[in-house]
Amino acid sequence: MTLPNPLIPGFNPDPSIVRVGEDYYLATSTFEYLPGLPIYHSRDLVTWTHVANVAVRDEQLGVVNAPTNLGVWAPTIRFHDGLFHLIVTDTAGRGTCIFTATDPAGDWSDGVVVELEGIDPDLAWDEHGNAYVTYSGLVLSGPDIGTHRGIEQILVDVATGQVLEPKRSLWSGDGGMFPEAPHLYHVEDTWYLMVAEGGTERGHSISIARSDSPRGPFTSCPSNPLVTARGTARPVQCTGHGDLFQAHDGEWYVVMLGTRPRGMVRSFSALGRETFISPARWTADGWLEIDPVELNPRASFGWSEDFDGPLGPEWVGVRRRPDQLADLDSRPGWLTLTGEGEGMAAFRPVFVGHRQQHQTCEIRAVVDASEGVGGLAVRYDEDFHYEVEVGGGRVTARAVVPGFVRESSVPAPETPITLVLSSAPPRSEGMGHVSSDMVSLGFLGTDGEITVMEEVDARYLSNEVAGSFTGRVFGVYAVSGAVAFDRIDYRGDNS
Repeated sequence: MTLPNPLIPGFNPDPSIVRVGEDYYLATSTFEYLPGLPIYHSRDLVTWTHVANVAVRDEQLGVVNAPTNLGVWAPTIRFHDGLFHLIVTDTAGRGTCIFTATDPAGDWSDGVVVELEGIDPDLAWDEHGNAYVTYSGLVLSGPDIGTHRGIEQILVDVATGQVLEPKRSLWSGDGGMFPEAPHLYHVEDTWYLMVAEGGTERGHSISIARSDSPRGPFTSCPSNPLVTARGTARPVQCTGHGDLFQAHDGEWYVVMLGTRPRGMVRSFSALGRETFISPARWTADGWLEIDPVELNPRASFGWSEDFDGPLGPEWVGVRRRPDQLADLDSRPGWLTLTGEGEGMAAFRPVFVGHRQQHQTCEIRAVVDASEGVGGLAVRYDEDFHYEVEVGGGRVTARAVVPGFVRESSVPAPETPITLVLSSAPPRSEGMGHVSSDMVSLGFLGTDGEITVMEEVDARYLSNEVAGSFTGRVFGVYAVSGAVAFDRIDYRGDNS
């Protein structure tokens, strides 16, 4: 099969996948965003639909006070004995949780907690029904915080979360820093332990070991690392954190995270860590091979949201769910947000957002701010955000990075007004501009032409500068009063 890459574009790191019959389900990390843990579904590995989110109720996760970069880390989704299981680290919240569902596109359980100290948990069963949780032994609290103990494992009761045996040490990779993202597989008569190492930045990689038992001892593959982009000119970098599966046609693949850096020295990844896929195969001596990740972006596409019905599962909020903020009833056909006196720098802004899916895109929002102040924004976190805002008879364009604010303001046309935010490659000079892209902030005038108020370097809204583990999320927000939004239009391509 010729598959698109990225498989799922935009902020979708740490992918995990399971196939049941002809159905594929894939989950990714969400950190401080809610609802948490998107579930994507496909029947051909090409077309993916965001069908649900695991965490849609307050009691499922403890993200409301999670600092930036904490929250929901690295899920593993599996199917066993007629039930879907998803295990995940809820840092700064409940800890390690196991959620279950009979239908992954439906409601998931409130979850049970597994008492362990670590991250990136995996879940696998042996032929006797024993459930093994294998995880990265990162110490998250106490005097030894930040210490890494390598890959560890416990036996658990998945129904209650009870730990049934003391932890054991399994393997620490082949020398790369920060062994993480373990996944345990039983293929024919052999147990394979696949991990990421080298850190989730440019040194990221995937390695594998094998054993006759899920408990080890594990022997390293002589060809490790199986995949990495470090030191290469590949357009997809930071490849790692993979999950292995066999497709319906019998072929093997690995889904993994990666980035698409741009600029003269390919230094800035505007969309953060995305989900990619690459073919794999077994060698005659029983080891795995994984092809380097090839870039094959999807064709240009766009969509519109007119707020005539409930918001779909793809809409997110920051430490609050969109349904806790969005009023779709008081003004039918409009989304109304009520400000709380803070803008996009707030820890919990009044913001309803969507993952940016293209490196080059234009977003338009029709806004009625006659009773408040609000607008259209693109966010990496509360310290890094660009927005165009309307209220009090003026339109304001603003770019915020730590220690610096660039802002301009002009009289606003009559409300409602169409605000415009776009991302485009920088104009090349000589060998090319060093940045990833430029973001333009403006509005549609009464003559139908776009007035650009600010054009700002967007390298600051990137994985490498902001440092957040997420990606760009754009959306609408309110600062004060009631701000209503009639429509959002998104158009993007990969130029």
